[in-house]
Amino acid sequence: MLSGAFGIGLPALIALGVGAVAAAPLDRPLLAGAAALWLLLVAFGAWMGLRKYRYTRWLLDGDGFALRRGRMWHSETRVPASRVQHLDIRRGPVERRFGLSTLLVHTAGTRQHAVSVPGLDAGDAERLRDHLARQVEHDDDDDDA
Repeated sequence: MLSGAFGIGLPALIALGVGAVAAAPLDRPLLAGAAALWLLLVAFGAWMGLRKYRYTRWLLDGDGFALRRGRMWHSETRVPASRVQHLDIRRGPVERRFGLSTLLVHTAGTRQHAVSVPGLDAGDAERLRDHLARQVEHDDDDDDA
C-alpha cells in the first residue's frame, strides 16, 4: 500500500506544487482543490498497492519457484530450480520500518533476469530464500553425479 501511495503521491505532490507556483497568486479554493486532488491520488495509489499485494501468490515446490500475479490479467512465472543463479533480499527504509522484505530470484537464460516478490514478512523472506537455496544446491549435486 505504501509503495503505491508513495509512487503516485510524490510525483503528484511535485506536479501540484509546480502548478500552484505557476498559478500565483495562490487563492484558497485553488489550494484546497489541489490538496483534495493530491489526497485522492494518494488514496488511489494505496488502494492499487493493496490490490497488487492481495492478488500475488507464490509457490515453492520440488520443481522450483512459481509466482502468480493479478486478478483480471494473470501473470504466471515459473522458475525451475536449475535456472536459479542466486538469491537476494532487499529491504528499503519503508520495508525495514514495517518488517518487510523483497525476495529477488535471479535466473539464467530467461527474458526476465530476475523475479521479485515484494511485501514478504522479513522472516518469511529469509526462510524462503534459504529453502530455495538448499533446493538449488541439492539440484546442483544431482547434476554432478
